[in-house]
Amino acid sequence: MIMRRVSTVALTLAIVACKAAEIPIGPGPVAVPGRVSVTVEYRQPNSCQNVQASCSGDVVFYGSWMRPGGEVTLRAQPDSYVWTATISGVPVNFPPSDEPYFVRIYDPFLRDTATGGVTGRRVRIGRQALIVLDRVDTPEEFAWVFVDANGVGHNPF
Repeated sequence: MIMRRVSTVALTLAIVACKAAEIPIGPGPVAVPGRVSVTVEYRQPNSCQNVQASCSGDVVFYGSWMRPGGEVTLRAQPDSYVWTATISGVPVNFPPSDEPYFVRIYDPFLRDTATGGVTGRRVRIGRQALIVLDRVDTPEEFAWVFVDANGVGHNPF
Protein backbone atom coordinates (compact mmCIF):
# COMPACT_ATOMS: atom_id res chain seq x y z
CA MET A 1 0.00 0.00 0.00
CA ILE A 2 2.83 2.37 0.91
CA MET A 3 4.61 1.45 -2.32
CA ARG A 4 1.47 2.25 -4.26
CA ARG A 5 1.20 5.73 -2.67
CA VAL A 6 4.91 6.41 -3.24
CA SER A 7 4.52 5.37 -6.89
CA THR A 8 1.47 7.62 -7.29
CA VAL A 9 3.29 10.59 -5.74
CA ALA A 10 6.38 9.94 -7.87
CA LEU A 11 4.27 9.71 -11.02
CA THR A 12 2.41 12.92 -10.13
CA LEU A 13 5.70 14.76 -9.54
CA ALA A 14 7.08 13.48 -12.85
CA ILE A 15 4.00 14.68 -14.75
CA VAL A 16 4.15 18.13 -13.11
CA ALA A 17 7.88 18.42 -13.84
CA CYS A 18 7.33 17.33 -17.43
CA LYS A 19 4.58 19.92 -17.98
CA ALA A 20 6.80 22.64 -16.52
CA ALA A 21 9.57 21.87 -19.02
CA GLU A 22 9.68 23.78 -22.32
CA ILE A 23 8.22 21.47 -24.92
CA PRO A 24 8.41 22.68 -28.50
CA ILE A 25 5.01 22.78 -30.12
CA GLY A 26 6.37 21.87 -33.54
CA PRO A 27 8.05 23.45 -36.50
CA GLY A 28 7.36 27.07 -37.32
CA PRO A 29 5.26 28.14 -40.26
CA VAL A 30 6.51 27.20 -43.70
CA ALA A 31 8.02 30.18 -45.47
CA VAL A 32 6.21 31.03 -48.68
CA PRO A 33 8.71 31.43 -51.51
CA GLY A 34 9.21 35.00 -52.54
CA ARG A 35 9.17 36.48 -55.98
CA VAL A 36 12.14 38.17 -57.58
CA SER A 37 13.22 39.90 -60.74
CA VAL A 38 15.65 38.04 -62.96
CA THR A 39 17.77 39.20 -65.84
CA VAL A 40 17.62 36.99 -68.90
CA GLU A 41 20.47 37.15 -71.37
CA TYR A 42 20.67 35.28 -74.66
CA ARG A 43 23.64 35.28 -77.03
CA GLN A 44 22.52 34.85 -80.59
CA PRO A 45 24.77 32.98 -83.03
CA ASN A 46 27.07 35.31 -84.92
CA SER A 47 25.34 34.69 -88.23
CA CYS A 48 21.98 33.67 -89.52
CA GLN A 49 21.80 29.84 -89.45
CA ASN A 50 20.70 28.39 -92.79
CA VAL A 51 17.66 30.64 -93.01
CA GLN A 52 16.16 30.95 -96.48
CA ALA A 53 13.98 33.93 -95.55
CA SER A 54 14.86 37.08 -93.63
CA CYS A 55 16.78 36.76 -90.35
CA SER A 56 14.91 39.64 -88.76
CA GLY A 57 12.32 39.15 -86.07
CA ASP A 58 11.85 39.16 -82.34
CA VAL A 59 13.81 36.93 -79.98
CA VAL A 60 11.32 35.66 -77.39
CA PHE A 61 11.84 34.11 -73.95
CA TYR A 62 9.54 31.66 -72.14
CA GLY A 63 9.88 30.14 -68.63
CA SER A 64 7.70 27.36 -67.26
CA TRP A 65 6.50 29.60 -64.37
CA MET A 66 4.85 31.87 -66.97
CA ARG A 67 1.31 31.46 -68.16
CA PRO A 68 0.80 30.69 -71.85
CA GLY A 69 0.86 33.99 -73.71
CA GLY A 70 3.12 35.57 -71.08
CA GLU A 71 6.28 35.24 -73.18
CA VAL A 72 8.73 38.15 -73.06
CA THR A 73 10.36 39.76 -76.08
CA LEU A 74 14.06 40.35 -75.49
CA ARG A 75 15.79 43.59 -76.51
CA ALA A 76 18.85 43.58 -78.74
CA GLN A 77 21.89 45.19 -77.16
CA PRO A 78 23.66 47.66 -79.44
CA ASP A 79 26.57 46.38 -81.53
CA SER A 80 26.35 42.83 -80.21
CA TYR A 81 24.53 39.55 -80.63
CA VAL A 82 23.19 39.74 -77.06
CA TRP A 83 19.50 40.07 -76.25
CA THR A 84 18.24 40.85 -72.72
CA ALA A 85 15.19 41.49 -70.57
CA THR A 86 14.38 41.80 -66.89
CA ILE A 87 11.45 39.70 -65.81
CA SER A 88 9.72 40.45 -62.51
CA GLY A 89 7.53 38.23 -60.38
CA VAL A 90 9.56 35.03 -60.85
CA PRO A 91 8.79 32.60 -57.98
CA VAL A 92 11.89 31.54 -56.03
CA ASN A 93 12.54 27.77 -56.22
CA PHE A 94 16.08 27.53 -54.79
CA PRO A 95 17.16 25.85 -52.61
CA PRO A 96 15.40 23.08 -54.49
CA SER A 97 12.22 21.74 -53.00
CA ASP A 98 10.55 20.91 -56.28
CA GLU A 99 11.41 20.56 -59.95
CA PRO A 100 13.56 23.18 -61.67
CA TYR A 101 11.97 25.51 -64.18
CA PHE A 102 12.51 25.00 -67.86
CA VAL A 103 13.30 27.95 -70.09
CA ARG A 104 13.58 28.37 -73.81
CA ILE A 105 14.18 31.00 -76.45
CA TYR A 106 12.63 31.43 -79.85
CA ASP A 107 15.26 32.88 -82.20
CA PRO A 108 14.27 33.57 -85.83
CA PHE A 109 17.95 33.15 -86.81
CA LEU A 110 17.51 29.44 -86.01
CA ARG A 111 14.12 28.80 -87.58
CA ASP A 112 15.47 26.63 -90.42
CA THR A 113 17.47 24.38 -88.07
CA ALA A 114 16.39 21.08 -86.50
CA THR A 115 14.91 23.01 -83.53
CA GLY A 116 12.67 25.22 -85.67
CA GLY A 117 14.05 28.30 -83.91
CA VAL A 118 13.60 27.06 -80.33
CA THR A 119 16.68 26.74 -78.13
CA GLY A 120 17.86 26.44 -74.56
CA ARG A 121 21.48 27.14 -75.47
CA ARG A 122 23.45 30.34 -74.82
CA VAL A 123 20.99 31.45 -72.11
CA ARG A 124 21.92 33.13 -68.82
CA ILE A 125 19.53 33.63 -65.93
CA GLY A 126 20.81 36.11 -63.35
CA ARG A 127 24.42 35.82 -64.60
CA GLN A 128 24.38 31.99 -64.55
CA ALA A 129 25.00 30.27 -67.88
CA LEU A 130 22.56 27.39 -68.20
CA ILE A 131 24.23 24.12 -69.14
CA VAL A 132 21.67 21.42 -68.35
CA LEU A 133 19.63 20.94 -71.53
CA ASP A 134 16.86 18.54 -72.46
CA ARG A 135 15.38 17.41 -75.79
CA VAL A 136 18.45 18.77 -77.58
CA ASP A 137 18.19 19.45 -81.32
CA THR A 138 14.40 19.13 -81.36
CA PRO A 139 11.64 21.76 -81.51
CA GLU A 140 11.06 21.09 -77.78
CA GLU A 141 14.65 21.94 -76.69
CA PHE A 142 14.95 23.74 -73.33
CA ALA A 143 17.31 24.40 -70.40
CA TRP A 144 16.66 23.66 -66.70
CA VAL A 145 17.17 26.29 -63.96
CA PHE A 146 16.50 27.02 -60.31
CA VAL A 147 16.07 30.69 -59.26
CA ASP A 148 17.23 31.93 -55.85
CA ALA A 149 15.98 34.83 -53.70
CA ASN A 150 18.59 37.13 -55.29
CA GLY A 151 17.38 36.46 -58.84
CA VAL A 152 20.39 34.28 -59.64
CA GLY A 153 19.98 31.12 -61.68
CA HIS A 154 21.37 27.75 -60.61
CA ASN A 155 21.92 24.72 -62.81
CA PRO A 156 20.36 21.55 -61.36
CA PHE A 157 22.89 19.31 -59.65
